[in-house]
Amino acid sequence: MRLALAQIDPVVGDLEGNRDLILARIGEARAADADLVLLPELAVTGYPPEDLLLRPGFVGAARASLELIAAETRDLVALVGVPLFDGDLYNACAICADGGVRGIYRKRFLPNYGVFDEDRYFAAGRDLVIVEAAGARIGVTICEDMWQPGPPATELALAGAELLVNISASPFHVGREREREAMFRQRALDNVCFVAFCNTVGGQDELIFDGHSLVLDDEGEVLARAPGFEECLLVVDVDPSAVVARRLRDVRRRALARELPELPEVTTIEVALPERGDRAPLEPPLVPFAEELEQMRRALVLGLRDYVAKNGFAEVVVGVSGGIDSAVTAALAVEALGAERVHCVSMPSRYSSEGTQGDARCLAENLGCDFQELPIEPVVEAFGGVLAKPFAGREPDLAEENLQARIRGTLLMALSNKFGWLLVATGNKSELSVGYATLYGDMAGGFALLKDVFKTDVFRLAQHLNERGGRELVPQSTIDRAPSAELRADQLDEDSLPPYSELDRVLEAYVEDDRSLDELSADGFDPEVVARAVALIDRAEYKRRQAPPGVRLRPKAFGRDRRTPITNRWRG
Repeated sequence: MRLALAQIDPVVGDLEGNRDLILARIGEARAADADLVLLPELAVTGYPPEDLLLRPGFVGAARASLELIAAETRDLVALVGVPLFDGDLYNACAICADGGVRGIYRKRFLPNYGVFDEDRYFAAGRDLVIVEAAGARIGVTICEDMWQPGPPATELALAGAELLVNISASPFHVGREREREAMFRQRALDNVCFVAFCNTVGGQDELIFDGHSLVLDDEGEVLARAPGFEECLLVVDVDPSAVVARRLRDVRRRALARELPELPEVTTIEVALPERGDRAPLEPPLVPFAEELEQMRRALVLGLRDYVAKNGFAEVVVGVSGGIDSAVTAALAVEALGAERVHCVSMPSRYSSEGTQGDARCLAENLGCDFQELPIEPVVEAFGGVLAKPFAGREPDLAEENLQARIRGTLLMALSNKFGWLLVATGNKSELSVGYATLYGDMAGGFALLKDVFKTDVFRLAQHLNERGGRELVPQSTIDRAPSAELRADQLDEDSLPPYSELDRVLEAYVEDDRSLDELSADGFDPEVVARAVALIDRAEYKRRQAPPGVRLRPKAFGRDRRTPITNRWRG
């Protein structure tokens, strides 16, 4: 049997564009002489369509688009993810063949944790569907159905499925691709089945879908793996009938069958495909996983590229200070979009050092970007004049410091409005965690690229970008300089915060692992650093609610993953 896994990048709500993309991949699968082509979960609408699913017109249009797709499946079988209303709304896989929809599988397990909210929209299915085609029995599942051990995978295997297919929209976080593959390996072994996993790819608001579609044999060996973070049609030949011999020797299935209640009714869909004749053998790709920093870089680049393209922007603007965050943001923007579409703007004040001003200019030269310098001192003085009377008798403090950041945000938004550029904010997760960021200042923007990147990882990414580029993209002096907001004389971040090397470890444990104050102290963290950091984190929730969306890289990103009340007196 020849499988084609269509790892595509759909756009939520673009039913016509998604249909064209799906039909193009079906055409490529046909040209490759494939028997079965897999499309991702909710490929017709894009994932996740969220409250679009509450609109009857949208759901009806998705069904109509599916019918047009099915009409093009006269000589192969296509499994297509789609929302379908049938008395209730289901996250479904349509079995398309012979020019029509031959059957429907309804997702059984609906995730309702982390970034998922499927219980809000869908009813759970209870059906078992097996497709018989090209001499194989194929059990159909959708995403979470196979993250659960046991049914429906075990039921499908006991009902005779030799190949379990899983169409999915599985979001990325660092390390997710390895976790996912280990899980599918276990499912293949437990069920004595070949497994084919087809994932979507691309950026959707904060979410990144990494692809890494794969096919495994019944012993858990990976036969083929698609690349990450890019579209791909993965074509591979398999012989699922090979599982029969192993099943005859594996008595565990018989014991399991005795213990399980009677199997649900199985819907079997038989599809007669044309004789293929002799096909030249394939050498499917087995693309290795990239290392952690490279995975992060690819996810950030894909997330920005798709956000810009899917939301109709042509160019972006980045405020470059000569610091590490803006330098990494600009460098990633150039990788995502090309230097000609990235504008770097430096806005020095009286507190900006010659070193940072020089580094901002050098960065733009290294990247080949447009560079503009807009000194803000005249604007600061004008604001100071307006505020002189109400501020009379008070010493300069945080208000004057934040005023500089807000002037910069205003200037960048003015450029965004005038030229249609997307403003990419430059703050990182460490700063956002503790509120070391200015509302309507450095937090201004349409997309916050480093929103889920800790400060220590920003430094690591800078080095990685330089090493990968084979030259100094981010000036080494920027990497070596102690971080500073430069909003007052001789200011350093460590005047207001613990050292980032200590702070980030506490942030990861408190924000991502939900460790308590007592547990953090028992873990060996400095109690003073813990108490200081936790107080800052909890107090800054109101700022995070107003932050732009940004690429999700970790299991507990701010926003969709971590939802903490603003008004909150719990300290523990």
